[in-house]
Amino acid sequence: MRCRLISDNTDTLMGMRLAGVEGVIVHEREEVLSALSEAMHMEGVAVVLITEKLAALCPAEVQDLKMHTPQPLLVVIPDRHGTSDMTAAISRYLAETVGIHI
Repeated sequence: MRCRLISDNTDTLMGMRLAGVEGVIVHEREEVLSALSEAMHMEGVAVVLITEKLAALCPAEVQDLKMHTPQPLLVVIPDRHGTSDMTAAISRYLAETVGIHI
């Protein structure tokens, strides 16, 4: 089982490489969509990680993949610049995927 990272900065990619996670750096919406498509179809990849900033460039596509693609798992992660309120993000994720409101 492998992970694949789609990031917008070198620091996040280098940190994940220390944990054995390979990935790509992209910046434009079209590059994000291309990298997502490639990662979601890679053999042996179980988890695709994408930074919040990149997920914000194509929110409808990310949400569609999260809701309708059983494998690999698509996870939006914060990068070194911080994140939105994690409690709210987790609550929203549970509400969207499981139907539990906290």
